[in-house]
Amino acid sequence: MNSTELVEALQEITKEKGIDKEVIFVALENALISAYKKNYGTSQNVKVTIDRTTGDCHVYAQKTVSEDVEDTLLQISIEDAKKINPAYSIGDIVDIEVTPKNFGRVAAQNARQRVFQEIREAERDIIYQEFLEKENDIVTGIVQKREKQNVLVDLGRIETLLMSNEQIKGEHYNHGDRLKFYIVEVKKTTKGPQIVISRSHPGLVKRLFEMEVPEIYNGVVEIKNIAREAGFRTKIAVNSRDENVDATGACVGPKGSRVQNVVNELNGEKIDIVKWNKDPSVFIANALSPAKVLKVDILEEEKSAKVVVPDYQLSLAIGREGQNVRLAAKLTGWRIDIKSESQDAKSDEEEVDVESESQDAKSDEGEVDVKGESQDAKSDEEEIDVKGESQDAKSDEEEIDIKSESQDAKSGEKGVE
Repeated sequence: MNSTELVEALQEITKEKGIDKEVIFVALENALISAYKKNYGTSQNVKVTIDRTTGDCHVYAQKTVSEDVEDTLLQISIEDAKKINPAYSIGDIVDIEVTPKNFGRVAAQNARQRVFQEIREAERDIIYQEFLEKENDIVTGIVQKREKQNVLVDLGRIETLLMSNEQIKGEHYNHGDRLKFYIVEVKKTTKGPQIVISRSHPGLVKRLFEMEVPEIYNGVVEIKNIAREAGFRTKIAVNSRDENVDATGACVGPKGSRVQNVVNELNGEKIDIVKWNKDPSVFIANALSPAKVLKVDILEEEKSAKVVVPDYQLSLAIGREGQNVRLAAKLTGWRIDIKSESQDAKSDEEEVDVESESQDAKSDEGEVDVKGESQDAKSDEEEIDVKGESQDAKSDEEEIDIKSESQDAKSGEKGVE
C-alpha cells in the first residue's frame, strides 16, 4: 500500500465508521512512532508526521539545544542548532529528519494492529458519547433473538441485551420486531459501551406521551408523576400551565387517538390519565379513578388519607388484587385506607355507642360516690348517737353514786343521834 492508497483507505474508514479523520491520523502517527523505535532500536525522542493529502510519512528526531552536550541522541549543541536555524536558542527543541528508506511500507505493516486498535477505541468512544446523550430517552430497536431469559436487541450501531427484569411481563419478543426502548443507563467498560435498556420503566410512558402530545413537548402540559405496573396499568398525573388548555383532554387527544397510540406501543397496557391538584384530598380522589369518591379525610401527621366510596364502587376503587389503590398511593405519595359508605356509617355508630357507654359508666360512678358519701354520713351519725348514749349512761351512773353516798351520810347522822 503506497501513501496515496493509505490516505484513501483512511478516508473510507472514517466515512464508514463516522470517525473524525484527524483522530485516525493522530492514532496512526502514534503507532508509527512505536513501530520506528521497535524496528530501528533507538531510544531517542522521535516525532512522526503524515501529510493529510499525499500520505507521505516523515520521521524527526527531537533534540534539545544545550551548551554542554552529554547525550547526542537527546541533545544538540547551540552551534549545530544555529546552522539549521539561526533563531534557535538554549532550551529549544530541534526537529531533525531521520526518515529511513521505505519506512512507510515497513512501518505500515508493523503498525497495522495498533491502528486497528486505535480505530476500535475511537469508534467505541463515539458510540458511547452518542448514546450518553440519549440517556433517559427512547430509541427504536430491532429484536434479534432470545438468549435464555434475556433478549438481544439491535440499536443500530451497537447490540445490547434487554434483561428479564426490564421486560414487560407477558410481552412476547419475536425476531424482527421493531420496538421502542427506554435507555436507563450508559456505562463505559473495557469492552466498549454498555447500554441498559428497558420496556418496563415509567420513563418509557413519559417519553411516549411527549412524542404523542405536542402540549407536553412544548411545556404547556407537564407530567407531575407516573405510577406503573408494567403490562397491567399505569396512572399518570398531569397539570396544565395554561387555564385555556385541558391537561387530560390534551393527553387523550381527538377520539382518544393520542392515548391509544401509547397503549398500542405498550401492547394494550391500561392507562389512567389523572388531573393533578395541589390539594391532597382532591388529588387522591382523582387518582382513584375510575372509582367515584364521596369523602377524603387527610391525616397530615401520618401522611395518610381515609377515603369513603359508595358501596357499589368499593371493589372498583380497590381494584384487582388492590392494584388501583396501590397505584393511586404510589402516584400521590399518600397512604390510602378505603371504606364503603355503609362501613363508614357502621363505624360512626360504633363510636357513638362507645361514647354512650362511657357516659353511662361515668354516671354510675357518680351514683356510687353519692351513695358512699350518704353511708359515711349515716355512719358518723350513728357514732355520735352511740357516744351520746354512752355519755348519758355514764351520767346516770354518776347520779346513782352521788345518791348512794348521800343516803349513806344521812344514815350515819341518824345513828349518831
